Amino acid sequence: MSTHDELPLADYDHLPLSALQHRIRSLGAEQLGQLLEYERSHADRLPVVEVLTARLRQLESGATPSPGEPGAEPLPERPSPPRGGSPVTPQTAAEPSPPPRHGHPDHPGQTE
Repeated sequence: MSTHDELPLADYDHLPLSALQHRIRSLGAEQLGQLLEYERSHADRLPVVEVLTARLRQLESGATPSPGEPGAEPLPERPSPPRGGSPVTPQTAAEPSPPPRHGHPDHPGQTE
């Protein structure tokens, strides 16, 4: 069984799925098998297992590793939305304004 330090992708545990999909394209079948074994014995995340298995099948069907991706930067994580409540503070709130007037401009209490 592989340990974290022996994995072909040093930052494997911290890669978002989208970055992992691109990074594994440079790996061979043996390296993918190593990642798959590690994943199944640790986090066993179904989406990650599916991505690794699909790429392994591609290689077994004749695909070849593509160079240039192992050092690619992972995609930035999206910030989490606020957990309830308004992000507006007194400093960022709009200035108060009088309510709109209704009716005809010459006769404020009547409508046309």
